[in-house]
Amino acid sequence: MLDLGLDLGLSSLGAAAENDYDVVIIGGGPAGASTAIYTARADLRTLVIDKGLTAGALGITTKISNYPGVPGPVSGAELVEIMRQQAESFGAKFITDKVVGLDLSSEPKMVMAGTGTFMAKAVVLATGSMGRTGSVKGEEALLGRGVSYCATCDGAFFRDQDVAVIGNNDEALEEALFLTKFAAKVYLLSPTPELKARDFLAHEVAEHPKIEILLGTRLKEIVGETLVTAVRVQPRGGAEQTLPVTGAFVYLQGGKPITDYLMEQLPTSAEGCLVVDAEMQTAVPGVFAVGDLLCTHIKQAAIAAADGVMAAVAVDKYVHGRQKVQIDWN
Repeated sequence: MLDLGLDLGLSSLGAAAENDYDVVIIGGGPAGASTAIYTARADLRTLVIDKGLTAGALGITTKISNYPGVPGPVSGAELVEIMRQQAESFGAKFITDKVVGLDLSSEPKMVMAGTGTFMAKAVVLATGSMGRTGSVKGEEALLGRGVSYCATCDGAFFRDQDVAVIGNNDEALEEALFLTKFAAKVYLLSPTPELKARDFLAHEVAEHPKIEILLGTRLKEIVGETLVTAVRVQPRGGAEQTLPVTGAFVYLQGGKPITDYLMEQLPTSAEGCLVVDAEMQTAVPGVFAVGDLLCTHIKQAAIAAADGVMAAVAVDKYVHGRQKVQIDWN
């Protein structure tokens, strides 16, 4: 019996240790992936949590010819994939998930995602500036009452019901596929005439018997008094429609820094941007921010990648308690 108790205890500790990291990077675009390359190469246990390859600004870019060292043209998704493969070659781990909350005051810091909770000595924020500046009618009033931004968090509440997913990128398609585990039917409403996701995802969604794709369809209103009962949509060149659903999962994009998951734990500028020092560290020690979250420079992949390198060097310094950064030109 004593051995059994010891085994169970060790098993529990092992499971907890699997979610412990030196650094958790939120966002896998050029800033986040470049951070991961350098932290993983520095032998820091590195996890990158990302919503999808085409969820960010670079991922939806169709043609790039000016990224240093990468002869173009290549798509943004291809460029990000190259960066990720390089980071993975050094030991970084990438998962597709959505961060829904953080506790930056705890030691280690706590990162809560749809599929689990992760602990980290340092956190790097690299979520970019594709956040929305506004919402459609009914969205805010029905948030938590059928409106959701996280299928992995809330999908089980919609078992055997009809739902709508609004979006056209990797994140939206992956969430739509996840919802098929529970929902009776999933309407995928793409505001553009074609999906902006990777081909294999688009194919899987198109072939799924539970998913109906409505291309070139704009969400006009989420309908309901106390709970979602329908969505009102406008197809391009067609008549307005009302689709009876009990859930609306919204994955639309805009041009605002994505900081909602921070729950006001960090100060922002008047424009909603995060503020950092010369080492990319925020007001909370051990928490760093990079890329388009900063709004301090032109939005270019090479500059975002450089931010990631600076943050990685600072993370290494922070985790090891050094007074100065360790320079490595190799």
